[in-house]
Amino acid sequence: MTIGRAPIAVALDAPDLATAVGWAVATAPHVSTLKVGLELFDRYGQPGVAAIRSAADAALFLDVKLHDIPATVAGAARALAPLAPDYLTVHCLGGAAMIRAAVRALPDARVAAVTVLTSMADADLRAVGLAGPPLDAARRLAALAVGQGARAIVCSPQEVAAVRAEVGPDVHLITPGVRPAGAAADDQSRVATPEEALADGADLLVIGRPITAAADPGAAAAALAHTLAHTLRDLELFRRGSAPIVEKAQDRGNGEHAASTDL
Repeated sequence: MTIGRAPIAVALDAPDLATAVGWAVATAPHVSTLKVGLELFDRYGQPGVAAIRSAADAALFLDVKLHDIPATVAGAARALAPLAPDYLTVHCLGGAAMIRAAVRALPDARVAAVTVLTSMADADLRAVGLAGPPLDAARRLAALAVGQGARAIVCSPQEVAAVRAEVGPDVHLITPGVRPAGAAADDQSRVATPEEALADGADLLVIGRPITAAADPGAAAAALAHTLAHTLRDLELFRRGSAPIVEKAQDRGNGEHAASTDL
């Protein structure tokens, strides 16, 4: 069985650029995407991102979660165009006009609209005046963003099946909060295994510490890619009606959705 690159965005949440570049070089042969987050971007800016891009051949997920008035977000997106990101995150809560401005300013990227942070539970949503529960909020925000041209949605694996039903098959669904079985949840409050997230309709899995905290990040990425290759094969067989598959989230869940999205 040929093992291709896994649909994983490795979160390069490194303390310094040299470490981030090392992780990128080690993992890029095994994963489709490398994710640069706000902390690394704030420290090293566009030159740091360019260094990662030149060191490793993978798609670039620029996770800076833009959230401001439409004109400012449009300007920020245009300023990031030289990096040619494959994905650029914006917050759904910025509203329809802001999302539309980002899409128009960076037409060659997939604007990925972030729904509800994984750190927010029902009480947190109520405190900021957002009607919940998080599952319903994620569905509403995803529909809003797709209606404004967003071609990707960030949602937790606990909401991915419902969001997929809401937005259809053509929108990329990106799921943080993904942990291999037995891995620590760390600061992610709602998690699922990679196999569960893919079965529920995720296209890209954001995985950080289970790979980057390993003694050998490259080997950890390769092992996970091997596992997911079998999962994707089984999913394809299942969709053809010829193999069992992991149970769906709507069958697993207990009806409680405590949080959604945080990369």
